[in-house]
Amino acid sequence: QVQLVESGGGLVQAGGSLRLSCAASGRIYSFNYMGWFRQAPGKQRELVATITGAGRIYYTDSVKGRFTISGDNAKKTVYLQMNSLKFEDTAVYYCNLAAAGNYWGQGTQVTVSS
Repeated sequence: QVQLVESGGGLVQAGGSLRLSCAASGRIYSFNYMGWFRQAPGKQRELVATITGAGRIYYTDSVKGRFTISGDNAKKTVYLQMNSLKFEDTAVYYCNLAAAGNYWGQGTQVTVSS
């Protein structure tokens, strides 16, 4: 049974920073990528950033230069450092693991006040 546990969300003022963490547990022998999605109220879930086991990284355009994704393969953990946060970054952020199956965390709320 694979589980993803997220932490690090919260309330921050515009321009501030937050760091999200996602720790995976269970039988994970290899994976295609780990990453972060987000879903704002009334909107579809969107991809934010991903990182492969080889370290290849993708960012959606709206977060480039502000967010940094990193991973620790030994700890099966992925991080999302979010700087220069904007009101429009407000959303529930979900960790995702694409491996033999597709797994999701429970979500963590990020609220940016303007």
